[in-house]
This record gives sequence, structure tokens and C-alpha cells, in this order.
Amino acid sequence: MRVNFLGGVALSVIAIALPAGGARAADAAPTAASAATVDPAAPNAAPNAAAPNPAAPAPAPPPGAGNSSAIVVTAKRLDEARASIQPSLGATSYGVDQATIQALPGGDNQPLNQLILQVPGVVQDGFGQLHVRDDHNGLQYRINGTILPEGLAVFGQTLSPRLINSFNLLTGALPAQYGLRTAGIIDITTKSGFDNKGEVTLYGGSHDTIEPSASYGGSTGSTNYFASGSFTHNRLGIESVDGSSNPIHDKTDQAQAFGYVDHILGDGDRISFLGGYSNDYFQIPDPAGLQPTGGFNVGGQTAYSSSDLNERQIERTGFGAASWLHNAGALTWQTSLFARYSELVYRPDVTGELLFNGQAQDAVKKDFTVGLQSEAALKLGDSHTLRGGIVITRDHGTSATDTFVFPVDGNGVQTGQPFGIAEHSAATELTESVYLQDEWKLAPTVTLNFGGRFDHYCGYRCEEQLSPRVNVVWQPTSRTTVHLGYARYFSPPPFENVATTSVGQFAGTSAAAPSLTDTTPFAERQNYFDAGIQQKIGPVSVSLDGYYRTSKNLVDEGQFGAPIILTPFNYRQGRIHGVEANVSYQHGPWLAYANFAYAKAQGKDITSSQFSFSPEDLAYIANHYIYLDHDQTYTGSAGVSYSFREGFLAGSKLGGDMLYGSGLRTDLALADGSDIPNGAHLKGYAQFNLTASHKFDRPGIEVRLDVTNVADHKYEIRDGNGVGVGAPEYGPRRGVFVGITKDI
Repeated sequence: MRVNFLGGVALSVIAIALPAGGARAADAAPTAASAATVDPAAPNAAPNAAAPNPAAPAPAPPPGAGNSSAIVVTAKRLDEARASIQPSLGATSYGVDQATIQALPGGDNQPLNQLILQVPGVVQDGFGQLHVRDDHNGLQYRINGTILPEGLAVFGQTLSPRLINSFNLLTGALPAQYGLRTAGIIDITTKSGFDNKGEVTLYGGSHDTIEPSASYGGSTGSTNYFASGSFTHNRLGIESVDGSSNPIHDKTDQAQAFGYVDHILGDGDRISFLGGYSNDYFQIPDPAGLQPTGGFNVGGQTAYSSSDLNERQIERTGFGAASWLHNAGALTWQTSLFARYSELVYRPDVTGELLFNGQAQDAVKKDFTVGLQSEAALKLGDSHTLRGGIVITRDHGTSATDTFVFPVDGNGVQTGQPFGIAEHSAATELTESVYLQDEWKLAPTVTLNFGGRFDHYCGYRCEEQLSPRVNVVWQPTSRTTVHLGYARYFSPPPFENVATTSVGQFAGTSAAAPSLTDTTPFAERQNYFDAGIQQKIGPVSVSLDGYYRTSKNLVDEGQFGAPIILTPFNYRQGRIHGVEANVSYQHGPWLAYANFAYAKAQGKDITSSQFSFSPEDLAYIANHYIYLDHDQTYTGSAGVSYSFREGFLAGSKLGGDMLYGSGLRTDLALADGSDIPNGAHLKGYAQFNLTASHKFDRPGIEVRLDVTNVADHKYEIRDGNGVGVGAPEYGPRRGVFVGITKDI
């Protein structure tokens, strides 16, 4: 029995499909979006709701801002030029802006992953994970167009919603500039400082939550800056393992900081720097009232209360990027240097884990990535725009583990006292990517975007692929958009998570693997088809999008050891398909939305990291397609928000939202005592949240009240069974939170 008791992340905010829109400012054709395009004059409109007019005069800066109107106009024009390098032509795009974030329960006091869960087709999982279109992870984050390399964080959130002006989730058949991580692109635009203002907030409530934060943006001359910071403490840091409202040993302390500065060199040039740091401490939650049943003893001790376990995990991440943006008429390019350092430290309860699990591992993993990203767009005329780029990264990882184990005989019976096995390793991976594509306007209402990219990586193994891409966008009327696309994808396994343990050295111990077969994970190769339609009817937008994907060496991840570190593995064959639907309405003070998604994801024949699986599971999966553990057949969400604009309640907002899930996978127990891996699913659930806020303009103070899981519904995200599933995980119980924000 393994007692590494983790549960599904306690979600205090529930998903909605938010207004998102068509083409960005410089796109030659409208982007097919599977979320509603809203009235650009309406409050809380998504940033990509309507393409801004580059010729329109920018609003003058506030008095005392220290900036001329010319600087503001130049900054906006350069923002639009940057967006033109990376359009979302043919992809499915969902957008969320800061005003909409504030209208949700929790506002920008919630973790970023909970905001992303508000997008159609995104499923919640434990450890703060989320799944886009039934992919395990496969997410790439970009900040102001620059790639943020992957890190080692499992529970922690490196980015805070406080730094976000808007973000888009791009998915589907992506254009050629997006590669390696292709399930979804989280494209973030940060806040700027031209308003010369900020705010301080104190937020807290249930689960011993206290969260102070501050942010400020300003400008002087041609320089613009923004900074934010926060500290979070609560006693529901990961999630409950037994469904209780106040889990045992589940404290967390999390600190985050972010800074951004840019300087305009002239009409066509801007340099910028952004950076951030997070330091997150988590206790691993304990169940109550359990005792070891494995028959082990440590110095004669055999009893140990599960309530006394003291397992902890620390996650640290720092990142930075320096960019130069140049715009000269038909040519726009941006070149960035980026870096990220991340560290994961797992501290076990040595005696307790030995008695419960037969092993205890102290683990420290570090990863440092540096890279160059240079991309450009060249407008050749009214019909053609060429785009190309190159991305080069170097990733160096180290791992140091000390594993305490028992010597055992052939029957697994303890034959002596525990001893330690130390292992230290290091590896480096180089990745090179290059792409070229042409946006070809075939007719006033039809745009073809075609091209390809070449990716090569060399780390634990070396692989490469040439990947063609093609998308067609057709706008038969001003209110109807249709898109159809195909993409060939190439996704290496996450380098920082590839297991480096030599399984042979644990033979004859209580940590012996089921087998000694340990094939290094392969890159996944996909054929991806996507089609969708969006129709606007007055203030209502309706969209429908379908996708089908086949994979060779489908990449999945699971928790197989005591430390909370996910290990990638491959299914030889994979097949995934699904449909997403969205209806949204925004008019005046009203915002309403509803989403529904169907998905099915299966894999067959595990071809790497085989030592993590039992022989019975390997034999069954070798000859049968099984559901992926993160597959959820149905996912739905809905919500409504109303902003009072007149009378005594002017400045007040009321809202509510909900999330429905039909349940993630678990093993199916058969009458003969055997199991079908991931053959069943957990019970469905629905969670409802409410929010109310009021802004007092004269003192510049806003107060808010949030109630999560209003019905105090107890539901299970994971039950501890399934391929790569480590422990039970429950959603959050009812929470009541209050916040006060003061403008500065």
C-alpha cells in the first residue's frame, strides 16, 4: 500500500467559455474561433473580439503620465506588429481579458490553471494539471510572443493572473510557427504601464487562506514598466485525499513576483525585458487513521499513524526574456533570448514511508534552459504574407536521489534493516526548429495558410521530423466563419521529467521494479484534423468545432514513484477525437455563456518506461486499446454575470458559474479478480460558484465576496486507481472568501 496521499486540485473557480474572437490586428483574414465574438463596444469584451483599427487614434495618456500621445500610438502600433508575426489563422482560439477575469469568482486571486479551465474542452485533474482536448499536457506558454520554456513545477503556478492583460488559448490545427507542444498554446499579453496606476489587495477566508498582493504599472518618456507580487498561504495547498474540508497536513506557502519593462528606440524599434520568480512550499496531505500493512519494521517499529506523515515538496522557478522588436513597413521581426531555471525538492518522511511503502526517496531535480527565438513576417502584397522563424534551445537537467529500501528475499519478505542507494545523474538536450509558411488570400473571403516546420532534438535519444501544415479560412458572410485544417505534429517527451533511475540497482530490495525493461521515451508523431464553424446572430455567437487525431508513440505521463514527479511513457498507437460547442451572449451589462465538449482518447501497447507497469497491465495493453487515464467523456460549463451601471448599485457586479465533468478514468474490476486498466470512470460531478463585488470610485476601493462549491458537494477527481495514478484526489468543499482592493 503506497501512502503518498495526494488528491485532485481543489478548484475554487469553475470553467466558462468566454468571448473570444476573430483575427488579430494584422491578420489578413479572420481567424476561425470557436468562441463568441462580442460587441467591441461592450464592457469586458475579449481583447481579440474585434480587430483594432491601426489608423485609429490612440487615447491620450492620463494627466501626469509623462508620456506624449505619439509614444502611446507607437507602442500600440508595435504591439499590433508583434501580433502579426504569430497569427492564429485556422486555429481554434478562445480569449479571456482582465475585465472578464475580475468578473469571475476569485478574480485574479486564483491560480492561472483555474482560469484556463474556464475554456471549452479543458478538463481538470489533480496536481493543478489540466488537459486540452484529452492530451496529457502538451501546453506551451508564450508571454508577449516569447516562448516560456517548460519547468519542473507540479503543484505550483509560475504565472499569476495579475500580470495578464489578456490571454488566448490556441488549439486545433495550428499554423507552422507553433510546434513541439501543440495541445494548446497559452498566449499571454502582459499589462502595460501607460495608465500609471496600481493596486494593493488583501484576500482571504476559508481553509485558512490569506493572500496579500500588489501591482503597479507606470511610464516615463519612452520607457514603460509593470510589476506585481503576491504571497499565498492556506491549508488546502494541494487537495483533500478523503474529501474532508480541512485536510491533515496540507499547508502551502507560495510567493510570486513578475516584472516587465520596455523602451521605445524609435518609430519602428522597441527593446523589452520580462522576468519572474516563484517559490512554492507544499505539505503532502495525509489521510486519517491508517496503519502500515506491508509487514515492514524499522528498528523494531512497525506501527505508524498515517496522520503523522510529514512529506513535503518545494518548487522554485525563475525565468527571463529579452526581446528586440523591429517594424519597417512590410517587414516585422522579433528576436528574443530566454532562460528558465526550475528546481523540485521532495523531502520524505523516511520512517513512515518505509513502513507504508517499503521505500523512501529524497529527491532533488534541477533544470536550466536557455534559448534563442527569432521570427519574422514579410508582406509581399495584398495576396501573400510570408512568415518564418527559428528556435534553438539548450536544456540541462540534473537529478540527485537518495532512496532508502529494505533488503528482501525472493518472496519480497524483509531480511534486514533499511539502507540507502544514492544516484546522481545529469544530461543535456539540444532542440532546433525552423519554419516557413505563406498566408495566401485566394479571394476576398478565402484565405489559405500553408507551410511546414522541421524539428530536431537530441537528448536521451535523437529524433527529427518535417511537419506540413495547411489551413483554409472561409468567411461567406460578415457573421459566418468556417475553417478546415490539417497539421502534422512532432512532440518530444518532456526532457526534465524523463526518468534517470537505473532500475537494475534496486533488484533484491523492496523498491524492485516489476521488470528491468526501461526503453527511453520516444517523440510523439501526430496527424491532426480540425474543422469548425462560428455564427453570429446579433449579440449571440454560436460555434461548433470537431477534431480527429492519430498518434504514433503517444506521450502520456504518470506518477509511479513516491516523490511527486511525473514520468513520461509512450503508447505505440493512439487515437483521440472530440467535439466542442459554445454559445455566448454579451450585450450591455449581461454576459452569459454555455459550453459542452465530448472527447474520447485511447492508447495501445506501452513501448517505453515499461518498468513502471505490472506485467499483467503490460500484457493487456499490448493487445487492447485502453482509455487514457485523463480521458473525460463529457465536460460542460455555464455562467452568467451582470454589471450594475446606474442607480444606487452602480459599480456592483453579480455572477455565478458552474462546471460539469462526467469523471476521469479508473480501473474496472472484473468478477475473476482481474482489472481492465482505465476501464471505468468515476462519478460525474457539478460545482457551482457565486461572486459579488462593488467598486467605490471616490476612495478607489473595491470589495468582493466569493463562495465556491455553494452546495458543499463532495466529489472525487481521482480514486487512486488507473494507469499512472498515485492517490485519491477530491475537489474542494465549500469556501467563503472576502477581498478588498485599494487603487494606488
